[in-house]
This record gives sequence, C-alpha cells and structure tokens, in this order.
Amino acid sequence: MDTLGRAESIRRSGGENGRLTLAHFLRYTMTEVTHNSQPVPMLDFSRQFAGIRQEVLSALESVCDSQQFILGPEVAHFERDAAAACAAPYAIGCASGTDALWLAMAAAGIGPGDAVVTTPFSFFATVSSILRCGAQPLLADIDPVTFNLSPGAVEEVLQSSAGKTVKAILPVHLYGQCADWDAFSDLKQRHNLLLIEDAAQAFGAAWNGTPAGALGDLSAFSFYPTKNLSAFGDAGLLTTLSAEYDERARMLRAHGMRRRYFHDEVGWNSRLDTLQAAVLSIKLRHLPAWNQQRRDRAARYDQLFRGAGLAAANTTEGIVLPITDPRATPVFHQYVIRAPRRDALREYLTERRIGSEIYYPLPLHLQTSLHELGYQRGDFPASEAAAAEVLALPIYPELRDDEQQTVVEAIAAFYA
Repeated sequence: MDTLGRAESIRRSGGENGRLTLAHFLRYTMTEVTHNSQPVPMLDFSRQFAGIRQEVLSALESVCDSQQFILGPEVAHFERDAAAACAAPYAIGCASGTDALWLAMAAAGIGPGDAVVTTPFSFFATVSSILRCGAQPLLADIDPVTFNLSPGAVEEVLQSSAGKTVKAILPVHLYGQCADWDAFSDLKQRHNLLLIEDAAQAFGAAWNGTPAGALGDLSAFSFYPTKNLSAFGDAGLLTTLSAEYDERARMLRAHGMRRRYFHDEVGWNSRLDTLQAAVLSIKLRHLPAWNQQRRDRAARYDQLFRGAGLAAANTTEGIVLPITDPRATPVFHQYVIRAPRRDALREYLTERRIGSEIYYPLPLHLQTSLHELGYQRGDFPASEAAAAEVLALPIYPELRDDEQQTVVEAIAAFYA
C-alpha cells in the first residue's frame, strides 16, 4: 500500500484518535518521503516535444524549403482547422493572444468613448487590450467558486453605468473552464451588447456542448508556449461568427491593408508566422487527447486529495478543490486549489522541488499601472480573496501518477 493509501486507511479508522494518528503519520513519514523524492516540474515542454518531434521537424523543414515565412499556406490551413475545431465559421491567425483581444475589439468598432465590462481577476492583457482600443474598462467581481466573471456583478455594473456607452462584456474562461454563458447570453440580449470571449486559456473547452470560440460574437485565443495548444513562441487566434468582423480583422492585422500597399486604416502588424502555424497544426491534431488527459489528471488529483482527507468546503477547514460547472467541459489549463497559508505552502513545495504558480497574485484593479481606473482595495472582495489563496499545481498530459502522488503527499505533510 502506498503512503496515501495508508493515510486513507488511518483516516477511515475514525474518531479523535484516528485523526491524531493520521497527523502523526503524515508529519513523520511523509515529510521524509517528500524530501527524498524526484522533482516535479510545473511544466515540462520536453515531454510533449518527444512525442511529436519528427512531425514538427518535418513541418518546419517544409516551411524552410518553401521560404514563405509570413502568412504562408500553413497559416490558412491552420485557420481552417482551428475554425472547424471551434465550430466557428471564421478564424484569423495573429501574433499573440494579446493582439487577438485587441483585434476582436477593434474589428467590432470598440474605441474611445466606449466601455467594456470585464473581470479584475485575469492576466493583464484582458484589461490592457481594452485600453489599447481607447475604451474604458469597467470591472465586475468574480464568482468565488469558478473564479470566472460573475453575471450578477456584471448586471450591477450595467445598472450603475448611466452616462457610459457600454458596448461589450468580456468574460474570461479562466483556467480552462467556460464562464456562465447562459447568463451572459441573457445579459447580451437584454442590454443589446456584444459578447467577446477571452478564451486564451480555453481552446477545446465547451459550454453546453458548444466550443469556446463559437460562444461569443468574437473570441480570442493565446498560443503562448504554456497553453494547452501552444506555439514555439508567441501566437494567437481570433474567431468570429461574422463575415464583416472577419474581413476587418484580417485588414487590421496587416497594417490596415486590403490590397498590398493600399492602407484603408492604420492597423497593426500582427500576422501569424508560418513556422508557428505549422507547429500549431500538428499540435491541434493531438489536442483532444491531450485535453482529455488533463481532465484525467485533474480527476486523479481530486481522488488523491480526498483520500488524504485534505478536501474541504472552505479554507478554514482545508483545501478547496476546483469545482466544475455541470454545463461546462473544462480543459484544465490549470489545476487551481484554494489553500490556507498559501504562500508558506508554496515555499514548502519549492524547497522540495515541486513546481507551483500563483495565477494571479494581484488583481488588476490594484496594479500600479491601472491606478487611473479609480478602483481601490476592497472594491472586489472575491477577486482579492482569491488572489490571496489560489495555487496552481502541475498538470499536463505527460504528468505521471507517481508525480501527482508526490505533490499531494507533500501538501498533506505540510498541513499535518
């Protein structure tokens, strides 16, 4: 029987004596195990590459032979396949996920004098892309269970935004789980707004069977190297349901050109290079299996944490595990727990060569560069509480069972 199996047996013995015995066992047995264990990296790119090495090298060689490095045929092939994977009629490759967000809003005509409602608990680009368009971000707090933008909080912002021209809601599918699209679709209809998906972390996720990328009027994806579908550098994608938005985004990504050297607008240089498209096309074929492996890894973490007696309803009693909305099909870009004494736990894991990360330690409304938005500490309590407690643990398709067990044993030892 492994260490966690013995711990579960002790826990099930019940009573105060059982709890004391379990604590003693974890403190003096599991600490020794974790000190002597192999490192568990937060992410290991080499494992994925080993499985697709020849496919990738062959594709890169083909691009080098063709010498079509910018918007070569591989870009159109990837856009076609990505659109099909998202069940969206149009997909436009670009240079990064940040650019995809900007292109989405610019293609929709969002600009100075407009406002966009979004979350303070996300990567910086969610808000900076709104500012880049000249529009005003209006922030609304998150659902403390899913960490996604709260539809109820958005409703409150919309009701209190008299005098502002709110054009869109920008929900983020944080950690790879879709936001509550039923509620946001209702808000869209009642307030006559655009819905734009920040799906940077959610390629392959779905809501009620509809893939991310086909839920909103426009959707933005990132293929940063840490993403589930990742490039060998920066890359992004915009999907849309509108032929008009598709045409405009393609123009804007190439300096506002519809014809070579004829510039209808001042656009941006955000073309997806052919080498990245070639890599992404190969990885896209593997992505459904990889995402399922991530779901399997998440289920195993759940099982191990519950078996160790660590799972709880709140952080005063233990670790809060990720909760999936039954309408959502997540892709577990991250496996994020809420943990008491989070910073001390992370330091403990680092000492034992176990990777972890905090997404995100400071909500956007408290960032120095966004002070001009006028928000203060205490304005978004759910986001601020999450920032103090969330901890992402290693999760990727190639993560081994024994590595997951090492992670959970170390956490159990910390709390023993």
